[in-house]
Amino acid sequence: MDIIALAGALALLFIVIGICEPLSERLRLPFTVILAIVGAIIGVSALYVLSTDLGDRLNPVTRRLLELPIRSNVFLYILLPTLLFQVALMVNARRMLDDWVPILVMAVGAVVVATAIIGYALTPFTSLSLAACLLIGAIVSTTDPSAVVSIFRNIAAPQRLTRIVEGESLLNDAAAIALFGFFLTFVQLGVPNPTLQEAIVTFPWLVLGGIGLGWVLARIATALMAVMTTFPRAQVSVSVALPFLTYIIAEQVLQTSGVIAVVVAGLSLNLLGPGRLTPTGWSYLREVWEVLAYWAGALIFILAALLIPRLMGDLRLSDIYLIGVIVIAAFVARAVILWGMLPLLTRLRLSPAVGPTYRTAILWGGLRGAVTLALALAVTESALVPPAVKREVGILATGFTLFTLLVQGTTLRLMIARLGLNRLPRLDQALSHQVIAVALQNVREDIAETVRDYQLPKEIIRSEAKRYAQRLDEAVEIAEAAEEISDRDRITLGLVALAGRERDLIIEYFHQQIFSVRLVDRMLSDVDRLIEQTRGGGRNEYRAAARKALGYGNWYRLAVWLHSRLRWSGPLEKTTAERFELLLNKRLILRELHGFIDSKIRRIHGRRVADLLHELLRRREEETNSAIEGLRLQYPGYAEEMERRFIRRTSLRLEEREYETLFDDGLISRELHATLRNRLNARRAKVEARPKLDFALQRDAFVRAFPLFEGMSDTQRRQLARALRTLHVEPGTILIRKGEVAQQVYFIASGAVEMERKGQKLRLGSGEFFGHIGMLTRQPRRAMISAITHCTLLTLDETRFKRLLARNRSLREAVRHSAEQRGAHLDDGAFAAPPRRFTWR
Repeated sequence: MDIIALAGALALLFIVIGICEPLSERLRLPFTVILAIVGAIIGVSALYVLSTDLGDRLNPVTRRLLELPIRSNVFLYILLPTLLFQVALMVNARRMLDDWVPILVMAVGAVVVATAIIGYALTPFTSLSLAACLLIGAIVSTTDPSAVVSIFRNIAAPQRLTRIVEGESLLNDAAAIALFGFFLTFVQLGVPNPTLQEAIVTFPWLVLGGIGLGWVLARIATALMAVMTTFPRAQVSVSVALPFLTYIIAEQVLQTSGVIAVVVAGLSLNLLGPGRLTPTGWSYLREVWEVLAYWAGALIFILAALLIPRLMGDLRLSDIYLIGVIVIAAFVARAVILWGMLPLLTRLRLSPAVGPTYRTAILWGGLRGAVTLALALAVTESALVPPAVKREVGILATGFTLFTLLVQGTTLRLMIARLGLNRLPRLDQALSHQVIAVALQNVREDIAETVRDYQLPKEIIRSEAKRYAQRLDEAVEIAEAAEEISDRDRITLGLVALAGRERDLIIEYFHQQIFSVRLVDRMLSDVDRLIEQTRGGGRNEYRAAARKALGYGNWYRLAVWLHSRLRWSGPLEKTTAERFELLLNKRLILRELHGFIDSKIRRIHGRRVADLLHELLRRREEETNSAIEGLRLQYPGYAEEMERRFIRRTSLRLEEREYETLFDDGLISRELHATLRNRLNARRAKVEARPKLDFALQRDAFVRAFPLFEGMSDTQRRQLARALRTLHVEPGTILIRKGEVAQQVYFIASGAVEMERKGQKLRLGSGEFFGHIGMLTRQPRRAMISAITHCTLLTLDETRFKRLLARNRSLREAVRHSAEQRGAHLDDGAFAAPPRRFTWR
């Protein structure tokens, strides 16, 4: 096919795509179903024209246009990587990683179960081998849930359910293609069948090799794009190359899973990109990929539909029965997952509870599409596959795809309506009447002021005011007659609205460049979790989710382990610095939310609910301030640097706003405006760089601030700071067990510990120390000492501590006083220095 015919074919396809989208909205059918129907009609028309005399009379270019060659590699190497990469780039990667267990189980489990059930169901009704039947099962096992996901978003389905269904679609293609390749070797002539040992070795490589390749190439691409900060189109060019290079290297060079590699590359760029690219560059990149994925998704369906007449050309009556067997088996396989595996995951608290109506919608929405047809086409193109297998694979896979598109796809919205999923929940329905009444009241007050400014005729104003008053009275009557909403439900609704406003403020501050781009995704993930848990559990779940957002995650625990075991402080320094910045951002957001409660929520839910929301918000503020204060005590110098950085970033944003106002008012020229913005961006680049947190410097600052060490010289303080070791512990960690003799002294930089003394519990906080009495008296502890909060402790071993006591009189007095307060007596011999020479290093 020459370039002219190819250009003409693409132009016509894009026109078809442009027509199909408004047509699907008009007919209220999924976009993919309309594309499939139109593509099939075009394919049938092309075959009819080419088989008649009219085809002979067409000019060569038009004939080549109708004979558009479509190969499976077009789908697998061009269109599929585009779609997978875009979905991975757009999803909430952090929230999806929270649900990786149900996503992985649903994706892989659903494909394996469907392959097995469909394959064994076909065997009694066909002369094909079991391997060929399992090959067909693998081909038709992958689903395209785009239609049901789109509908779930429109009907405000639970976000976690939508996320799991969407995440499943990312990985089930990889599982289906892996099984397809495995069973294909059994039906190919002249190719040795793989052994179980080979399969056990190959499958981990397919998965782990794809994960490793996708992560490495995404890191390289991100580092390259980070250099091009002022060239957003260059950054997009690198991102466009990433999925195709990843897929080709995975499939052709490393013989691993290209689908998994592309998905991991997209997720990695999703996680790394916001922290390395500017907000404008990242937004531009995502917008371009939305367009690319729209084109690829439309082309993949319409091109696949063009294949339908070619693959179904030899249809027989017996084939229709086999298609019916596949349909029934596919529904059974999907039901096993939805009513068997999914409830099990729910009981294990790995998946949200999914009601029967949503499960039925997912069952009916399991459409098949382009991937199924592309794999079937790959079988028909293979010269090593027997003709009988080619024919059955092509017809059965295509027939089943047609059934899902033309029967399930066209009735999906009707099914959603029958299940009642398109109706507002009871609480939202009752709230809607009150919201309308309050909104109309506010509009009436605003419109009264507006019409006075326009000086309209009084007759028109009175007529319209009377008409509007009637509408307002009707809305008030409906609201009063509606179902009463309990205070408990109002609190839940108010908290959901409050969390929604919190989300809006995060995005607003991000666009104003007040918040760092590297932390916005994490903050949005925390708010999404807050909304989800509040919807399900009300006030208690809201508080639990808010506390969890303030807590230390698994990455922090890993960083602590690396620091404690391997003395590698880099990850912990970075994690602690991010936590500090995150807490400062949260504090700013929480202060803004009080005004939202007074101006919006109070009008709808009343004063009592608003006061309770204020109280819940104040508790969150206290917890946030407490966490910030703990870090400030722990790292005093760094706290000041972070707060100064925040002020500088805010001032730069205000300065930029002033320049924008002057330019919009025409007071400065375009050239001067551009010059001022360039200077501003140069200063912003310096401010944007977060101060480096150096534990060694922070230990020195802590030693200077600790009252015990006031009498030491600067040289002695520096030596002591080098000798101290930082220890990060979680609540419940046992520091000294009952019966043990302390081997080191613990200085509390932040947090609190608890010990028992004479039957009473004693708590020690920041600036205090423990372990010294047992060490000096050599007596075992009578009760254990444990952390009751997240603590940062500085430790000093026995030899160094005794040398320090020998040199520092004020410290000896403090230790003696501390021992007396705890009922212990220390004689002068306890303070004797060790005989060997001590070196701080």
